[in-house]
Amino acid sequence: MQTRTLGRDLTVSAIGLGCMGMSQSYGPPPGNREEMIAFIRTAVERGVTFFDTAEVYGPFHNEELVGEALEPVRDRVVIATKFGFAFDANDRQSGLSSRPEHIRHAVDDSLRRLRTDVIDLYYQHRVDPDVPIEEVAGTMKDLIAAGKVRHFGMSEASAQTIRRAHAVQPVTAVQSEYSLWWRARETDVIPVLEELGIGLVPFSPLGKGFLTGTVKDASGFTAKDIRTSIPRFSPENLEANQSLIEVLEEIAGQKGATPAQIALAWLLGQKPWIVPIPGTRRLERLDENIGAADLTLTASDLQEITQAAERIPIQGARYPEALERQTGL
Repeated sequence: MQTRTLGRDLTVSAIGLGCMGMSQSYGPPPGNREEMIAFIRTAVERGVTFFDTAEVYGPFHNEELVGEALEPVRDRVVIATKFGFAFDANDRQSGLSSRPEHIRHAVDDSLRRLRTDVIDLYYQHRVDPDVPIEEVAGTMKDLIAAGKVRHFGMSEASAQTIRRAHAVQPVTAVQSEYSLWWRARETDVIPVLEELGIGLVPFSPLGKGFLTGTVKDASGFTAKDIRTSIPRFSPENLEANQSLIEVLEEIAGQKGATPAQIALAWLLGQKPWIVPIPGTRRLERLDENIGAADLTLTASDLQEITQAAERIPIQGARYPEALERQTGL
């Protein structure tokens, strides 16, 4: 697979793999742990070198899964994980925490679960309004100097916060939702990333599955599927938003591709330092996503897709209000 560079020198596959769904959020996780370990190793064989997890996924189980799967090929892959949440005595998420002492404890726990001696890319999962970002960046500088972390990342942070952090410790990558159906970061964060030489790692690059064209209604969602609480996936909004899928299907037909591949190729075409991390638990979807890296869209194609998407007003918020308040700080 083609590679791309995040920040100054972090080389990764052009398409990464988001591993969250192997443990939570999209219905019951697969019952066979060994199948998911084999799946992750197959992704490596297919050319994927960039794997995304977080301590909060599970919590903790996803890091353990990723660590076990990648241990035999550790020298061939880049592992990204995240800190920034507090947990109660029952390991349930209990708010934000980016206090320096909390970060130092979290990194040691993540290293153990990931079965590695260094984390390639360590993101602050959400900005903690109670801790100055300079303290967070300073702690990351210390962890990098100690050899526990290679690169500092941030997730869903505002342009101003990214600037402040970068002035203390260079930020290699910022993770944010970005896709054809959520483009708000184009006006604030992305220009700053380009100015400072920071990579962008879009999560939900396929709109939590919507941009694959396979989600026509909510009938297939289980009670544990996060999409049941997302306004964009209400029955009326799903129906209204199908207009975007119709556009993607038309263009995909012209290119001999799928809607998902068009959506991912569009992202790759925006900037050479954008690396999407679509998540999947199915081999056919993995191969489909990887195929997007070989799909060439001309400047005219990209413009056509962008203009078509801009003519379609997307209905519904991307998050429930409580979750949205944790972003863009």
